[in-house]
Amino acid sequence: MSADVEEGVTIRREIRPGDLGRVTALHGVLYAAEYGFDHRFEAYVGRTLAEFGESAPPGPGLLWLAERAGRLVGTVGIVEREEGAAQLRWLLVDPTARGQGLGERLIDEALAFCRGEGYRTVFLWTVHVLTEAARLYVRAGCRKTEEKPLAPLWGAMPAEERYELML
Repeated sequence: MSADVEEGVTIRREIRPGDLGRVTALHGVLYAAEYGFDHRFEAYVGRTLAEFGESAPPGPGLLWLAERAGRLVGTVGIVEREEGAAQLRWLLVDPTARGQGLGERLIDEALAFCRGEGYRTVFLWTVHVLTEAARLYVRAGCRKTEEKPLAPLWGAMPAEERYELML
């Protein structure tokens, strides 16, 4: 399942061998370069994606993968939580694909899926330094419901923020 977006980017939901590793690596490399996070952040993303991958059936999944010429340039996922709730995870757009509406498109597709599946609420956790992502969440209708400081983590001291959208 794929759809064309700006600048030759396609989005698909079929998880193929190597995809979870590519999502993990993209997060590790970009968060290190942009926010000073160390290898522990990549390990955290890898653990969460491994848990997700172990339960994901073959075929279209709940991970949207944006690619340009075979290169991963964006991602977002949905993880089912308690009944009626879903968690939005792993939103990331590579710097080469930013400013083209891809982040908004990924969020919109994930939220449309949640609405179609009858979820009552979608929530996500992020860190305060991801200001552009927070703007995208707010534009999609989410509101910040919680903020808490974290102990030194991933080589940085981020504050964690929770956003929620009632569907």
